[in-house]
Amino acid sequence: MTTTPPLATGAPPVAPGLVTPAPQRLIPRRSRDGAPSRLRALDGLRLLAALMVAAYHYGGRGGEIAGAWGGTPAHQFPTLAPLFAYGCLGVQIFFVISGFVICLSGWGRTLRAFVASRISRLYPAYWAAILLVTAVFALPFVAYKALAPSEVLTNLTMLQQPLGVHRVLGVCWTLWAEMRFYALFALCVVLPGATRGRVVLFCAGWTLAAALAQAAHQPLLDVVLMPEYAPFFIGGIGLYLLHRYGPRDPVAWAIVLVSWLIGQHFAVAGLWHAPSVHAFSYRSTAGIIAVVTLGFVLVGAVALGALRWADWRWLTVAGALTYPFYLVHEHLGWVVVRALHRGLGLPSAVTLVLTTVLMLLLAWVLYRCVERPLTPRLKRALDPRR
Repeated sequence: MTTTPPLATGAPPVAPGLVTPAPQRLIPRRSRDGAPSRLRALDGLRLLAALMVAAYHYGGRGGEIAGAWGGTPAHQFPTLAPLFAYGCLGVQIFFVISGFVICLSGWGRTLRAFVASRISRLYPAYWAAILLVTAVFALPFVAYKALAPSEVLTNLTMLQQPLGVHRVLGVCWTLWAEMRFYALFALCVVLPGATRGRVVLFCAGWTLAAALAQAAHQPLLDVVLMPEYAPFFIGGIGLYLLHRYGPRDPVAWAIVLVSWLIGQHFAVAGLWHAPSVHAFSYRSTAGIIAVVTLGFVLVGAVALGALRWADWRWLTVAGALTYPFYLVHEHLGWVVVRALHRGLGLPSAVTLVLTTVLMLLLAWVLYRCVERPLTPRLKRALDPRR
């Protein structure tokens, strides 16, 4: 569920065909300080995706959250739980948004600047969330066990998953996927210099390589090429090409279409199962495809300017809260749900709303006290020439 740098509204749509138009027509509109102007609607989509994931964690699955409720979420929310079960697809929507934003932010940057931007964006709030969740779980009245100190320290690297170490944050598996995407994009596009042709070649090459990796059944290829998630990142890149070069680019449309076709396949293959009384949730094939399609359509609407009217300033704040909210909402949500529902006896619906609001408030504190002061300092330390 990643996390994104400032976004840009594009130049008026142009028709590149197979020939790149004059460079001056391809530069996204900039603000007075030279930074890209924000696509506030995309900020709103990021928060929507995060809330989808939160709905899944609080009311659409089993596991630890069932212990916090004192029963399965299906009993707490008999009507909404089947819908909440689709919330896990917010991760795939995050990946589409990430493909769009990383292509935008990496265009024209040096490798050092790109790496500094990504590290400074990801790590400050992540470190704070790791330490906060560990501290809360270590409290004697909290029912959840903290990890051993060595495991916590390893988690600070964000490499715990490939190292086989238990995760402090359950959601951090998506950050591992994001890091691999950043590495591929940095090596193949940012390092040699982003051009339309190079980005198109990257999308085509990764799509084919991911399909071959799926057929080869080689764990190393799966780790590097991520066949089940690659279509969503690639689809986001294709949507950025439409944003940058205009809607008459057939190659960009082909990238988006192929990515959607492959992405829905992997989403269905990973999330669909036959109806079973033993499963904590059930999702229909049509429902899965519909949510994946909606994600592509909404990001596409932003890319093509259809949501330009949603230029409200509060959406910028919503985008800023998304990443810290995503990091802390699951594990600390267990603690809050247990305290409110089983401790204070609040109704399920009230507990759900209050828990979400409290996690958003905590995200605001992390943003103001951690991200705002530390992100620019870390970026300057990593790239003093900026």
